[in-house]
Amino acid sequence: MGQFSGGCSWSFPILVLLGFQVATALARGPRGEALQHGQSGTLPRFLEEPVDAYIIKSNPIKLRCQARPALQIFFKCNGEWVHQSQHMSQEHTDVVTGLKIREVMINVSRQQVEDFHGPEDYWCLCVAWSHLGTSKSRKASVRIAYLRKNFEQDPQGTEVPLNGMIVLHCRPPEGVPVAEVEWLKNEEPLNVGDDGVISQRGDHDLIISEARLSDSGNYTCVASNIVAKRRSATAMIVVYVNGGWSSWTDWSACNVRCGRGVQKRSRTCTNPAPLNGGAFCEGMSVQKSMCNTVCPVDGSWGEWSEWSVCSSDCDRQRSRECTAPEPKHGGRLCDGVALAAENCTGGLCTQNRKLLHDAKPQGVERTSDVALYSGLAAGVVTVVLLIIAVTLYRRSQSEYGVDVIDSSALTGGFQSFSFKTSRQANPLLINSSMQPDLTVSRTYTSPICFQDSIDKELMAEHSLLNPLPDLKTKGATERAEYHVMSHPQTFPRGLAPDYRGVAVGTTLGRRGKNLFTPRVFQTLSRPLHKATAVFGHAGGRLVVPNTGISLLVPHGGIAEDTTWEMYMSINQEDSSTVPEDGAEIFLSPTVTYGPPGLDLSSPIAMTIAHCAEVAADNWTIRLKRHIQDNKWEEVMSVDEESTSCYCLLEAQRCHLLLEQPGRYALVGEALNQEAAKRLRLAVFGSPDPSNSLGFTLRVYSVDDTPYAFQEVVVGERRRGGRLLEEPKIMLFKGNTFSLQVSIQDVPRLLWSIKPFTTCQEFSFSQVWASNRCPLQCAFSLERYSLSTSQLSCKISVRQVTGEEQILQIYTSVVEQNEKGVAPFFTQSDCTITSQTGSKAFKIPPSIRQRISATFDTANANGKDWQLLAQKLHIDRNLGYFACQESPSSVILSLWEAQHQDAGDLDSLASALEEIGKVQSPREAATFGCSKEDSELTRLG
Repeated sequence: MGQFSGGCSWSFPILVLLGFQVATALARGPRGEALQHGQSGTLPRFLEEPVDAYIIKSNPIKLRCQARPALQIFFKCNGEWVHQSQHMSQEHTDVVTGLKIREVMINVSRQQVEDFHGPEDYWCLCVAWSHLGTSKSRKASVRIAYLRKNFEQDPQGTEVPLNGMIVLHCRPPEGVPVAEVEWLKNEEPLNVGDDGVISQRGDHDLIISEARLSDSGNYTCVASNIVAKRRSATAMIVVYVNGGWSSWTDWSACNVRCGRGVQKRSRTCTNPAPLNGGAFCEGMSVQKSMCNTVCPVDGSWGEWSEWSVCSSDCDRQRSRECTAPEPKHGGRLCDGVALAAENCTGGLCTQNRKLLHDAKPQGVERTSDVALYSGLAAGVVTVVLLIIAVTLYRRSQSEYGVDVIDSSALTGGFQSFSFKTSRQANPLLINSSMQPDLTVSRTYTSPICFQDSIDKELMAEHSLLNPLPDLKTKGATERAEYHVMSHPQTFPRGLAPDYRGVAVGTTLGRRGKNLFTPRVFQTLSRPLHKATAVFGHAGGRLVVPNTGISLLVPHGGIAEDTTWEMYMSINQEDSSTVPEDGAEIFLSPTVTYGPPGLDLSSPIAMTIAHCAEVAADNWTIRLKRHIQDNKWEEVMSVDEESTSCYCLLEAQRCHLLLEQPGRYALVGEALNQEAAKRLRLAVFGSPDPSNSLGFTLRVYSVDDTPYAFQEVVVGERRRGGRLLEEPKIMLFKGNTFSLQVSIQDVPRLLWSIKPFTTCQEFSFSQVWASNRCPLQCAFSLERYSLSTSQLSCKISVRQVTGEEQILQIYTSVVEQNEKGVAPFFTQSDCTITSQTGSKAFKIPPSIRQRISATFDTANANGKDWQLLAQKLHIDRNLGYFACQESPSSVILSLWEAQHQDAGDLDSLASALEEIGKVQSPREAATFGCSKEDSELTRLG
């Protein structure tokens, strides 16, 4: 293979002369050099011709020619010969034919092309010489490649009904070479033509012949060539479904028992349900019809018949019939007897031909009376002796002086009280359409603030609840103490320092009286996230208002003549902290209780609200404790056994038995894509302060815990926002799909909204790991006239391929006189955070002591604390209770925490009643407490 060389600067005539001399030299020899360049009569043949090329940016391109046989090859561009110095040539011999092959290349720069001004594009061709003549190659054009920035036509978003046709137009930017077009859907390449529904025309338009719900999304037209790639504006396609009525239900029964009434039937807009802003069904959802019910006729007695003739038994009879009127159509039967009888002789009737009133001898009568009284006295003495014998026998068979199970004091003393309350409209709602339901009867509860237990006061007065002879209770029942927030401080054992001028070390014992005076906190602009109170031997309860967080200090947990100032707080700084394991998320607020040096003889019971949907086994939930520098250590898994702490998981909250103060939180790891967390959705509204015609809707999505929603309420109070619809609960699954929020059915003739802002989206990670941080999106609307005072629309919140909730809005946009909103809780002014003494507990101290004394030690009947736990449905992880000094007392503390919102003791009374019916002995069970225990605790 020869090397490329530049050669000398020969003119074209010299080249012709050289060619003639070479031809003459070849003719002299018999074979000569002609054999090296082909047989006589052969012209050059091009093996490679120059091809069309594009100059990208400032990079020159190469044009190449190759011919055989050829003595010389030159390029000619735009009709002019290219100078010899610009040629690069090489020559080699074909190993098969032995002929010489010549190859020539030239460079064409961007400047050369731009300087050429002619009727056609810049072009070049090759001319090859042989001893017989010349040959020319094809023309190759050279063009500068480019692609404009702006599309000639961008696709436009649209809304189409299901099965409708969608046409998206796209005119790509001008470019050389012509740009190729592809479509993206939600940033992913769209497969056109695979399913026969989506196709693309030659003019690059995208056509969807029958729109499906899955075709909703963001579409982008992408044009590209060898120079660049351009993206069009994104077009949002919404495929909506108009609602359709279901079939009518059957007619209901007449609403009156007698006379003229109304019956109705209903249908729902679910066939199909409106989706993605589709129109709601037109027409009535309920039909009513008049009905007539035959009135029942209650029976009534007719007149008595005449008395019958006096019989031989000295009585007479009379009768009556239930025919005045007869009972008809379900009416009541007559009350009373239909047949009456009486003595008809006044004691003068004869029997066996003797007068019944004949007097007996006086001695005989006296003898009969003595015998009668003697028999009665003997019977009474026998019954008394029998009762004493049975009592002594039972005491000899019992291991205790008192058998609580057989005592009516424990089962007969518990009473439940129900109160009828009217269902009040939500204080945050504007134009609330919900009417009070005066027929709803429910057990009185107080989930946020403390209320005096009416049940317990009535029970305490019951004579059956007096302490049993062997259980003496010291002092009177302590009254409730109410504390407000203060800075945490640990009180040492013994005499404590003065608390606001009052010595508390000796006043909070069992005999002590509370010297504190109640103080009321003024309403604050932010919720109180910390609660502090002083507790003594009597124990008590601590609550952070409106957050679902509470703490129970058991009776007797603090030594006598000792007080501790305890606190409990929610750590707001942890709201964005993620556990070390990236797969875990917070399911509850982060709660701290203390002080750190707290010394209790029995565990406290803490209640924490969570947002996990625990109906199915889709979660692994763990309790973790904060140690340092945003590091967390695992305390226990909810599904596992542990002797260090206890966890009772319910649908919306978790009850914990803890012995070590610190910062705790519930975290969860999804086991599959069906794992879901509960979201609370709410929409608030307020006028736009910068625009008299504007009105802003703010949609919030937060974890379904009271604390998380309270943060939203506080923020809206500062803004002057109003709750426009009752908050709704939505299950958000861990399937990696995002959350979409859209506004629908806005009256277009009265209100305007900025185009393409009707749908907003939160990514999956934003929602899944929100951890109490409210997610908010806003819709800004503007009315056309000040006379428009009402706004009606719908807010759709849906997870892609998941659940959807509709928030229906109908509100006045005229600014109200009352500014701000009240907290979204039943008792908005709740500031009482603690109770101490017996009123903090539902079980009176005397009853609690008797239950603990009875069940803490095994007996022959197998009625021990294990059976108590089983009947109270907290019989999991019994090894934890076995390690406690008084298992029954800890079980009752857990029961207190579990039923703090209930207003009665029915479940405890029912459990004790069931235990009293147990007859068969139970097998003993043995549990190990810890490595330090030298003996196993044996429980019967």
